[in-house]
Amino acid sequence: MSQYIPSENVIASRRGTIGALFHARVPANPDHWAVIAGDRTLSYTELEDRSNRLANSLLAMGLSRGDRVGMLARNCLEYLEVELAAAKTGIILACLNWRLGDRELTHCINLVEPKVIIVQSALTETLDRLDLHPHRRIVIGDDYEEFLAAGSNSYPDLDLDPEDGLVILYTSGTTGLPKGALVSHRAMVARGLCFASELEVPIGDNFCAWPPFYHMASTDQSLATLLRGGTIYVVDGYEPDQLIHLLERVEFRFFALMPGMVGQFAEILKARGVKVKGVGVCGAMADLVPREDIAAATLAMGAPYYNTFGATETGMPPASSNAIPVGVAPTNLAKRQSSFCELRLVDPDDNQVPIGTPGEVALRGPTLFSGYWNADETNAHDFRNGWFHMGDVLRRNEDGTLDYVDRVKYMIKSGGENIYPAEIEQVMLTDARVHEAVVVRRPDRKWSEVPVAFIVPADPTLTADELMDLCRDNLSSYKRPKDIIFLTEEELPRSTTGKVQRHELEARLPAE
Repeated sequence: MSQYIPSENVIASRRGTIGALFHARVPANPDHWAVIAGDRTLSYTELEDRSNRLANSLLAMGLSRGDRVGMLARNCLEYLEVELAAAKTGIILACLNWRLGDRELTHCINLVEPKVIIVQSALTETLDRLDLHPHRRIVIGDDYEEFLAAGSNSYPDLDLDPEDGLVILYTSGTTGLPKGALVSHRAMVARGLCFASELEVPIGDNFCAWPPFYHMASTDQSLATLLRGGTIYVVDGYEPDQLIHLLERVEFRFFALMPGMVGQFAEILKARGVKVKGVGVCGAMADLVPREDIAAATLAMGAPYYNTFGATETGMPPASSNAIPVGVAPTNLAKRQSSFCELRLVDPDDNQVPIGTPGEVALRGPTLFSGYWNADETNAHDFRNGWFHMGDVLRRNEDGTLDYVDRVKYMIKSGGENIYPAEIEQVMLTDARVHEAVVVRRPDRKWSEVPVAFIVPADPTLTADELMDLCRDNLSSYKRPKDIIFLTEEELPRSTTGKVQRHELEARLPAE
């Protein structure tokens, strides 16, 4: 029997990358607005020109396919130029979280060893404090504009592979220090297709990029919007006045709402009598939002709430096909599996569990990331048997829907941010007066969960204020414990094997 083996030319013809697809989109709507950031605007032609110049300037420096460029900036128009320049050159963009403490940020930068860091002027002092590998720094402003202007505006038509890395988005690791999740062109194209299909996003639709670009919520959806001829409205974070201004004037098929701001934003919309021009669906991560806030937000926006479960590593899958109706405070948050992944729920031995039994999520699909940067041992474990194991537990119901159950480990999910107790505990244990530190989660109406520390002191003179100061110096604000509770070693609940019973400590904490 004859067998068809595709030629090299056939294989090459399949290579659709983010930069090439954007370049192909420009002639279709050259004068349409691609990006609007306050009073600054770029058409598709202008964004193509500027990203080409930046790409060629980076190549002229000697950077090449696979090299890393760091981006330390709040949301701004330049972020999209840099992402597209990376997409056109095969350079990998490390999207740095400006909210991190110095220790965490130093780790994130040195982990990927960028040859260039593009930074906003207001954040240059942060870089100055860090002990970093040698790199070239380009400051957004005159320095950036001069660097960009020196490059040719011709499209760098390079032979790139869809499996080449595009961006590194950071996610917390089991030791608390962030891991760098490498997302390829292939995965980003698939995420764009998933976004359009699952949310029925029309061609040329608008997207409001107010979540930080170092987060998948803005980077994934912004690139998907550019590939489909839409307009991105860039807002520097949760700024209610600016968001309301857009909601009253611009239609959005999807408008992101993040845990921690949903209830407050709904109250502002209601109090001001805001008339939303048109939103198809709003929200994300319903499990982390108080149910009454979901109902209030949907009423205020006139749109159902998106009941999702995904991750930086997976994009919108595994569960992105369900919405909560307007005005409903749900009693059940069962989700539907995404159409763009295979999903298994497995036990610790990697055996598939029966329906109704909680199991760890194991995933396969085109939206999946390529692994964690410089973390071979973690990748070997998490990608075992050809499936990516998320570390989250779901339960499949008889009707095929999925219930979110818990984390495999003790991760705390606060306002959409991942917090690992081990990191906070390690910081506190640097004080010799701390004998033992145990951090657990406490339910919180605004943030869903917050960390609380139980401390067994070695020195009775130790105070909570001193520990709070230690955390303030070493941890990002959202990772700092909201309360510190002192107890004796005898009061620390343990199992027969000596392991601290975290659930018993959590049971002592009232929700707030």
